[in-house]
Amino acid sequence: MTTVNLPSTLGAEATADSGFLGSVGAWLTTTDHKRIGRLFIGTAALWLLAFVGVASLLGFERIDSKTLTLNEGMMTQLFAASKTLASFGVMVPLMLGLSLAIAPTQVGSRSVMFARNAMLGFYLWAIGSALVVASLIGNGGPGGGSAQMVDLYLLGLALVILGLLASAVSVVATVLSARTAGTDLADVPSFSWAALIGSSSLVLTLPVTLGTLIYVAVDHHYTRGVFEANMGIIKWLGWSMSQPQTFLYVIPAVGILAELAPAVARRKQPLRGGVFVGVGLISVALLGSVTQTVHGFAWSGSLIDKAKSFVPYALFNLLPILGVVVVLALALFALKSDSIKLIAPFIPAFLGGGMILTAMLGNALQLISSANLSGTVFEEGVLVYISYGTVLVAWSAIAFWGPTLWGRMLPAKAVAGIGALGFVGTVLAALPMYIAGFADQQADSVKDFEYSGPASLWNAVSTAGHALFAVCVVAAIAVAVKSFTTGERVAGNPWIDGGTQ
Repeated sequence: MTTVNLPSTLGAEATADSGFLGSVGAWLTTTDHKRIGRLFIGTAALWLLAFVGVASLLGFERIDSKTLTLNEGMMTQLFAASKTLASFGVMVPLMLGLSLAIAPTQVGSRSVMFARNAMLGFYLWAIGSALVVASLIGNGGPGGGSAQMVDLYLLGLALVILGLLASAVSVVATVLSARTAGTDLADVPSFSWAALIGSSSLVLTLPVTLGTLIYVAVDHHYTRGVFEANMGIIKWLGWSMSQPQTFLYVIPAVGILAELAPAVARRKQPLRGGVFVGVGLISVALLGSVTQTVHGFAWSGSLIDKAKSFVPYALFNLLPILGVVVVLALALFALKSDSIKLIAPFIPAFLGGGMILTAMLGNALQLISSANLSGTVFEEGVLVYISYGTVLVAWSAIAFWGPTLWGRMLPAKAVAGIGALGFVGTVLAALPMYIAGFADQQADSVKDFEYSGPASLWNAVSTAGHALFAVCVVAAIAVAVKSFTTGERVAGNPWIDGGTQ
């Protein structure tokens, strides 16, 4: 193993005390892994607001399926924005930002490996995501009516993927080769292990997305005859924004939960190996992702036919669930201690972990052919559960490691209160979509759907849930900005009694 400990302040960092312009220059050229991680987290928070806003608009339009408030031509772009922002604007950058900020500290490195590469990754992602949003506003993206804006969407998405890939490489290299001398992989904290597995999964799957995107982009720009032009974007690239690929995006979130449980119990995780195995099982989903094929379970034919269908279905969709169950079970096992001290960040983490598990169970159910959930809003409910659940876990991580990153801490009541309200908002937003899915409400549509039952009620409740979650996001940003700029200064991490970074 090679140990590389680079200084965390290089170049422009030295100009941070030279006034406003110097401070801005220091941030724009930083090689400090904590700052790079905070840039990812802060920018992802802005895209989170956009994502929740879009989800709220779509829910509002569904309350009355006979009339529309917005232009019907906007709906295609809004649905595309919802899927793109959920994955590449929120889940991946949030988890990657936390990995960049925390993993180097946990493994004993003073900097992330290839720090400039990680910073370049942030720039590529930020610029690319801005181009994606601009193209969607300009009638581009999947099903877009402007050919130039569709090209811009594909270009922006390519930059997003390149940026995330570059930063993921830095995380992988740091955990593998920048650990403190004498520290084995088996000794790294649970979150760093999850960051390694999650980032490695990105390194293995994002190039597949990029390769497919290049084919689609070249075809759209020149011939539009092979990949179905603008209408084929979701068909060929949609797997990267849906399940099981999203399972890979939230692997670090599961690691956060595994990290917080021992902190609550004020003891080391007694079964660390089991946690590592559980996190590793989730990454099995990448085998399903790289095939770019939905592996469902068809309950038809002979017993042999059912077995042939069940094996890949279980491998790609059920094993990741087992991984989450293992981590959750071991987290609860770690809490069996006489010295439990409940800390505020654990509340949103545990609630968010439950939402992620609910999403994965829902996805497994959706892929059973006899359930007849394909093409319904049930899948949208899955995406809401997993994305909002990830945000709740990220909120707990920001509160837990905030003193390490900012030197200040968040108020405990605000952390727990926002987490609890966010949980309520998540359930209200996603559960009605599960119910409406069983009632055959079609996906990617806001009008002309009818089914027995209170359709308006389910969509109204879902809209209220998105609105409540939006309030929680705004409140979380406000509390974080205030606390991390003028809040109480602390040394070390006040949430723990040692043993965990």
